[in-house]
Amino acid sequence: MSARPTRFADLRTRLATGLALGGLTLGCVWAGGLWTAGLFALAAAAMAWEIRRMAGARDRLVGALVLFAVAAAVLVTGLTLLRWGMALLAVAALFAWLVERRGAALAAGQMLPGLAMACIVALRADPAYGFEAVLWLFLVVIASDVGGYFGGRLIGGPKLWPRLSPKKTWAGSLAGMALAAILGALFSRWTTGTLVEAVAPVSALAALVAQGGDLAESALKRRLGVKDASQLLPGHGGVLDRLDGLMAAALLSAAITFSRGASVFIW
Repeated sequence: MSARPTRFADLRTRLATGLALGGLTLGCVWAGGLWTAGLFALAAAAMAWEIRRMAGARDRLVGALVLFAVAAAVLVTGLTLLRWGMALLAVAALFAWLVERRGAALAAGQMLPGLAMACIVALRADPAYGFEAVLWLFLVVIASDVGGYFGGRLIGGPKLWPRLSPKKTWAGSLAGMALAAILGALFSRWTTGTLVEAVAPVSALAALVAQGGDLAESALKRRLGVKDASQLLPGHGGVLDRLDGLMAAALLSAAITFSRGASVFIW
């Protein structure tokens, strides 16, 4: 007789994969420079490949050039400035649109991972608090995911958006935001001594945006008729399945940071 499935049947695989990726990421982010840029360049290329795979884009030459451009944009950001990485992505998107003729949405969408990962590299480049800023970003996104996972399974209740993501609940969403607010504020307090009452809502907002990124990817997969972006990460599906929320939160964090001229978690 087979064992009955539990609400946490996939937790062991998810945890093992998450710890392995977390250790690798932490080491590369701590090292900074090309270590950080190289890691996120690979992640961006993997996600761009997954987007093309889901969309059924078959042109191998264009695909190779797109992956090269996405990875190169992240590396260029690490070596120079974010604006040059963005310029390279814009040129690559225009090229893909003109050659493949599959629509502007695919042409721009496959560049989005490159932009998000380049934003993380640009945040890390801050000589004062770059390492802490990236750690804060990862912390609030992970807190949103962990809070949502356990809040949804332990509390349950009404579904957040059943048509897009049948497992997500309002309880999980609120639990994820609450945990992100608490941990993000404590992290800022322990590292820079800044205002808890200011950082907490920013952390909750980043968690909410991360959840929005997750729902957006769910909508994309539903529209394209696929369950997972790929099977590159055991227990998590594809790289895009794992980093969709991080991408959205990274774009928000970069926008706040560069518009204010100060790290997003310092107020």
